[in-house]
Formats: sequence, structure tokens, C-alpha cells
Amino acid sequence: MNTPQDVSNLVEEYRNLFEGVDADSLEDTLTREAEWTPEAAEHLLQLATAYGSFMLRNALAIALALDAEDGELGF
Repeated sequence: MNTPQDVSNLVEEYRNLFEGVDADSLEDTLTREAEWTPEAAEHLLQLATAYGSFMLRNALAIALALDAEDGELGF
């Protein structure tokens, strides 16, 4: 798995997805365009805004080191 490339592709994908979308519509956009469930979209946005990229980047590295692809929450 080429992790930096995978993350870069995801970042670009979400940048394109969110282009021109106001903050109040991000959850709807994830649900409609990226096929997240409403609960998962809400949780994902809460994680992103509560923890930010520094903490989540380290959490991603730990999850990859532990081969934890799907977490306990079942998303």
C-alpha cells in the first residue's frame, strides 16, 4: 500500500467534492455524492473538525501500523 499517494488522492477527491459547498452542506454532500451514510458523514466531519489533521495524521499512521482498516465503530 502506497499510503502517501492514497492520502493525497483522497485529499484531492474531497477538495473537488467540497468545492463551492458551504460548511452547512458538507454532511449532505458526503451523503449524496460520496455515498456515506448520514451517521457516518456526521461522525467523519466531527472527527475532522474536533481533532484536525495533526492528530488524525498520527492516528492514520498508527491504524496502518496496526493493520486496523475497519475500526470498532463499524464505518
